[in-house]
Amino acid sequence: MPRKPNTELRRAQIVDALRQVMAISGYSGATIQAIAAQSGLAPGLIHYHFQDKHEILVELVESLAAYARARYERRAATAATPGERLRAYIDARLAFGDDAKPDAVAAWVMIGVEAVRDADVRKVYQRAAARELTLVRELLRACLRDAGKRVRKVDELAAGLLAFTEGAFVLASNARELVPRGFAAPLAAEWINRYVLAEQDRDVSTGGSSRAPARKRQVSHP
Repeated sequence: MPRKPNTELRRAQIVDALRQVMAISGYSGATIQAIAAQSGLAPGLIHYHFQDKHEILVELVESLAAYARARYERRAATAATPGERLRAYIDARLAFGDDAKPDAVAAWVMIGVEAVRDADVRKVYQRAAARELTLVRELLRACLRDAGKRVRKVDELAAGLLAFTEGAFVLASNARELVPRGFAAPLAAEWINRYVLAEQDRDVSTGGSSRAPARKRQVSHP
């Protein structure tokens, strides 16, 4: 009896080939023929596993998002407070570690560049960014509430943290030698800590009185 094709392995091979071709030729130059040549597979086999290159792109973004989420969940598993969970997120996105993949960061930067000039890539990028913002808002809101603070600017703070992360990715991929090694995660945590401490205490009555004193929750591990 013939062996069944390893569909998961083939799909991963094709997705990685798209990433490599995009790094050289951009999304517009990533034709099925180019992807096939990079992967060492026949064009017909590419079509067997994926309808078109847009579907491959979606899989690439999903695989990068899954890697990032798994990195966060491993760190958050031991977190006991909202502040520790937020720091787990910051470390998962910005800190070094045995599970770090610089090529994954470079691939995400590449997708972001392509999103500027290609509407199809932009839609996929925006969906991924929207999911990320939802997670960041939840973490920040929980952290602020645990510290007895107002959450009126959580949307702006979430966008700022995501923008910092994206900028750190670009620097890490294109100008690593120009920035201090390992600066991003500690700086992001310090920035969040300062914002949380400076934010107004949450009102606890309709009369406008505020909780006092506010608890000083740090965005860091114990």
